[in-house]
Amino acid sequence: MHPELQLDNQICFRLYTAARLITQAYTPLLNQLGITYPQYLVMMVLWEQDAQPVNDIARRLVLETNTVTPLLQRMEKQGVLVRTRGKEDKRQQIVSLTEKGREMEERAFQLIPRGMGEELKACPLKLKDYLRLAEELDSIINSLKNK
Repeated sequence: MHPELQLDNQICFRLYTAARLITQAYTPLLNQLGITYPQYLVMMVLWEQDAQPVNDIARRLVLETNTVTPLLQRMEKQGVLVRTRGKEDKRQQIVSLTEKGREMEERAFQLIPRGMGEELKACPLKLKDYLRLAEELDSIINSLKNK
């Protein structure tokens, strides 16, 4: 057997497993908000800056617009955002939060950071470790997304 092909030697497996388990830990918290993890990502983008074109949201999430569009359609049906045509370019869709979507930010703030802190309290990492890890993961993401 080639050591390069052993599961324990794969960083991708660790990244995949950590991402899957973290997303799983978010699920009960997000269920209280009535949204999924991908929808939560969209909401965070819009809480940072409301009224954005679909293309900008997709770019920020490192996703294709054809992946984001069905997600936005479901969220619009839930009443947390609206899509309108751009003023200058009618082909462009602008995504904006509704009042319900804006109110959700405060509920998310009360639930998510504390809830995830509880989920990760057994982990020996400190805040500085998470910040360093985020920088390292950003390096990987930036290297791969520019291909």
